[in-house]
Amino acid sequence: MMASHRTALSVNVNKVALLRNSRHLGIPSVVRAATLCLQAGAHGITVHPRPDQRHIRPADVFDIGTLLRDWPGREFNIEGNPFHNLLEVARDVVARGLPLHQLTFVPDDVGQFTSDHGWRFPEDAERLRPVIAQAQALGARVSLFMDPEPAQMAAARAVGADRIELYTEPYAAAWAEPGARAAQLQRYRAAAHAALAAGLGVNAGHDLNRDNLTDFLRAVPGVAEVSIGHALTADALELGFPAAVRAYLACIEAAHQATTADPLESA
Repeated sequence: MMASHRTALSVNVNKVALLRNSRHLGIPSVVRAATLCLQAGAHGITVHPRPDQRHIRPADVFDIGTLLRDWPGREFNIEGNPFHNLLEVARDVVARGLPLHQLTFVPDDVGQFTSDHGWRFPEDAERLRPVIAQAQALGARVSLFMDPEPAQMAAARAVGADRIELYTEPYAAAWAEPGARAAQLQRYRAAAHAALAAGLGVNAGHDLNRDNLTDFLRAVPGVAEVSIGHALTADALELGFPAAVRAYLACIEAAHQATTADPLESA
């Protein structure tokens, strides 16, 4: 059975910025979208400011940080590659006196289409250790974007990470086929157990949606936070942001109900 805690929902607003950047009118507003999500009950906002500024730009980061200053108890999560622009942006956020709760380190290349793999150990250990320490010195929790490989989790903790974010696209891709879904959930469950045993918190994200989120959270223990952007924004085109956020919160609530069945036990 799942633990009694409730998984937090952090809404990634990158795709709102991507649409806005197709014109020069400032619409749709990233801050307005974030405000609607917070009003509907989202526990935090995520942004991923890439060096090419294809979607979220530095000004957006500061504007959303300013917004979150008026929402105590809600979290600001900034994702990116610590060897590109992430730490520079984070330092600016802190220098402006804005809230910064979590930095999620993602091993993206410059111009990469989307995040598609996690950090690797021992290959990335020595270069990650100092940047994790720099991020924590800013007062931020550090989460490492990781593939669901149990053997990698202790190494992530050894370099100083506070959490890992499980890269969930392989699960999402397998969700429609019950046998493949069950196999993937076994992988993620084992990875989460290993992370928790190593003293790491567990986050998850990438291609989670209203169809697959509840099953994931029923099967995978201890998920503290899910970060969802693409699917939630797509749903918001039909439902509006408040209704979309409430729908994802309902998926999370369903996963944590004591009467729900573990999808692996019924597979």
